[in-house]
Amino acid sequence: MAFNKIWCTVALGLLLPFSCAHTDFFTSIGHMTDLIHTEKDLVVSLKDYIKAEESKLEQIKKWAEKLDQLTDTATKDPEGFLGHPVNAFKLMKRLNTEWGELENLVLKDMSDGFISNMTIQRQFFPNDEDQTGAAKALLRLQDTYNLDTDTLSRGNLPGVKHKSFLTAEDCFELGKIAYTEADYYHTELWMEQALKQLDEGEVSSADKVYILDYLSYAVYQQGDLAKAMALTRRLLELDPEHQRANGNMKYFEYIMAKEKEANKSSTDSEDQAEKETEVKKKDYLPERRKYEMLCRGEGLKMTPRRQKRLFCRYYDGNRNPRYILGPVKQEDEWDKPRIVRFLDIISDEEIETVKELAKPRLRRATISNPITGALETAHYRISKSAWLSGYESPVVSRINTRIQDLTGLDVSTAEELQVANYGVGGQYEPHFDFARKDEPDAFKELGTGNRIATWLFYMSDVSAGGATVFPEVGASVWPRKGTAVFWYNLFPSGEGDYSTRHAACPVLVGNKWVSNKWLHERGQEFRRPCTLSELE
Repeated sequence: MAFNKIWCTVALGLLLPFSCAHTDFFTSIGHMTDLIHTEKDLVVSLKDYIKAEESKLEQIKKWAEKLDQLTDTATKDPEGFLGHPVNAFKLMKRLNTEWGELENLVLKDMSDGFISNMTIQRQFFPNDEDQTGAAKALLRLQDTYNLDTDTLSRGNLPGVKHKSFLTAEDCFELGKIAYTEADYYHTELWMEQALKQLDEGEVSSADKVYILDYLSYAVYQQGDLAKAMALTRRLLELDPEHQRANGNMKYFEYIMAKEKEANKSSTDSEDQAEKETEVKKKDYLPERRKYEMLCRGEGLKMTPRRQKRLFCRYYDGNRNPRYILGPVKQEDEWDKPRIVRFLDIISDEEIETVKELAKPRLRRATISNPITGALETAHYRISKSAWLSGYESPVVSRINTRIQDLTGLDVSTAEELQVANYGVGGQYEPHFDFARKDEPDAFKELGTGNRIATWLFYMSDVSAGGATVFPEVGASVWPRKGTAVFWYNLFPSGEGDYSTRHAACPVLVGNKWVSNKWLHERGQEFRRPCTLSELE
């Protein structure tokens, strides 16, 4: 056991600076970058192995050519050939010794270094959860940004630097993952894309019969019986003996016959009622759709009258001595709730220091279970985060002081600086930063009251996606490296401002780094006093 612990530490020191446990690679681009270096190392080992194998094959080839000429001569006159005693001796020697040596050469493993490296590195490879997580992220991006399968498959995304595409086999794999989740909508989309690419002539190991098998069932599960039957017929044209397809076709024909009988007895009024229900469904705009529209930049637009209330200015932190001579640039992003952005508020050097401090500690971001209070991972928060204290770095301490100076709030009761890096399709669905009335014990152990305000640094530009959106009011705030946004979560009375419900949109293209500071109520009594109105 002690040896295993030591080996784990040694191997890790050489390869990846993280814990031996699996680390949910797909939830953080920052951690995934280390896999690029791992794969590069394996490619180098593989090329060394290929060189060694080529050298071995060259020796075998020379031996074969020499023996080919010799045996051609010998077989034309075997007795005459062996009449020469030297030939007879060399035949005995070859068959007794040299062929044995050749056998050892053929069987010799030239891959010791490569296999050893693979064995060590494999324990740090992504697993099935990572592959499934990355696949689900692609499906989430497809839905959020209204991307059709062909656009995503061809890699035609905004802001991409390294264009890539999905093969028919990749599309088939995405469809299968959706199928295992009983997500028949995406199963249909991606199986159809795989089929389309094969029909266009793409050479692939993907089999049309398997694709049609999945596709026809997914279509049937969504209620399109006629299309399911058509796909099953196409499958049977390729494989007339396919047992499941033959069984499905009989079942589909039986269901179709029953539906025809049922349709004869249906009334026009029922059809009209269904249409009205469908219209109502389309008119209904739940939060999810608002959120996705805002992520695409299609949300509610502020009226010109309200826009006139938004300004940009030089701000000295209410005559803070540190900023009187060198005020910072501030601009209004939204009026209610008031969201302000500070420009050029964190330098590139500070950003790199914060990222380097955080990287080794990044862990899958968690949420607090509203019932048990326990921290747990959730599918709607796809990122990794780390916490940095002002005591461990002068840079972090300086950042904390800056936040205090510019907000006028005491940071001594604030939480540590949280650094987050988003993974493939990384997001955090709509949530509140403050605790609601039905969560009275959310921050009890901190003893600092509720989260009065949020300060959010953007530490990277994002090529596409990744906005911070407020579905209740229709605001979209886009990442800009070196800036920060600030808003109050609570009214001066201590009541929660429900209009601050916000979300981090999925990152479509790029790498999103942020850091945030949650400031609490304690210590703000004289810095932000109560007002007479509860919701002022």
